[in-house]
Amino acid sequence: MKVLVLFNRFSVPLCNTTSLLLVSNPNAVSANVPCHTSVQTFPSILSISEQQNKSMAACIGAPRTAITEPKPLSRDPNRSKYDDNKYNYVEFCRPSFPSHFSYKPICPDRSKSIHTDANGDEADQDEDYGADLWVKMQDEARFDVEQEPILSNYYYDSILSHDSLERALANHLSTKLSNSGLPTGTLYDIFVGVLVGDNEIMGAVKDDLRAVKERDPACISYVHCFLNFKGFLACQAHRVAHKLWSQGRKVLALLIQNRVSEVFAVDIHPGARIGRGILLDHATGVVVGETAVIGNNVSILHNVTLGGTGKMSGDRHPKIGDGVLIGAGTCILGNIWIGDGAKIGAGSVVLKDVPPRTTAVGNPARLVGGKNNPLKLDKIPSFTMDHTSHITEWSDYVI
Repeated sequence: MKVLVLFNRFSVPLCNTTSLLLVSNPNAVSANVPCHTSVQTFPSILSISEQQNKSMAACIGAPRTAITEPKPLSRDPNRSKYDDNKYNYVEFCRPSFPSHFSYKPICPDRSKSIHTDANGDEADQDEDYGADLWVKMQDEARFDVEQEPILSNYYYDSILSHDSLERALANHLSTKLSNSGLPTGTLYDIFVGVLVGDNEIMGAVKDDLRAVKERDPACISYVHCFLNFKGFLACQAHRVAHKLWSQGRKVLALLIQNRVSEVFAVDIHPGARIGRGILLDHATGVVVGETAVIGNNVSILHNVTLGGTGKMSGDRHPKIGDGVLIGAGTCILGNIWIGDGAKIGAGSVVLKDVPPRTTAVGNPARLVGGKNNPLKLDKIPSFTMDHTSHITEWSDYVI
């Protein structure tokens, strides 16, 4: 057996120069992990919802529309690549917020060409909650090193030398955000001090990892997201900054915000409140104001602004409900409410409330179907990531 022996963090002597393999269970990277592609049952969704409610409270309070009405957006059988039985709304109430409903992320059946076993079956789908996600990331790292031995030092320093996801994340963020005046060691101590032992934040981190893996077809593995997706990293740095902000350590929180803005081009005020299962897709140019609230299972594309109108102080930024999809280049301005399960089309400028499960597009944004009788979405847009059905259903736009 060809073995890699790690003497220290910076040198990797090899017993054989033709190939290398990490000391590990040789079957670890090819173990089949069953994918839960079927629609989840009511009890499991509710339990996840109760867990998510521990992390944040929505600041919205408007009546929920009935969800037993016909599904007008199902008329075109070719409008979506997803099966009609997936991503449907589930009728139940969040215990603390009877006017709203939440969702459990459902794993899309997307095929990947990486991290598969010898039979070609996917080994990267998971039912792994808790510590198992970290174990899976380590297995993925070992697999990547086997494929690209030149990255062995990088993967060792970033993943394999750490005993927990918390410490690996603290190390990776401190390496990314450090500069000559703000050394890695200082930042590492700050991040470790917040992340280690904070189950609420780490639970949100794991939900964010799953959200990226499930909704973004460009994400080939959890470790790929962890190391390379700046939207995920910016969101986790914000979670640390928000914790410091809530503890009154505002100078330190603002310092982290500034470094994240400079390094990742994502500007989220540390006072903003963000839920779990967040996807910041591409993330470049995302701006979130101080009093903004983002619910659970929200997907946001690049160049999105959740800002104020410039005319107010105090509570002046948008409140985004659960399951919302916000398209690229969108501006949502003022202390307005975007209802649960709403979709905002790319390039829209939204200045007024958007009801739940409706689609708003344009500048200024208007509801698809009209204000008095808007078309109701029958699937959760942040899960389907469907950006175009609202066009094919109602518009005569052609090229």
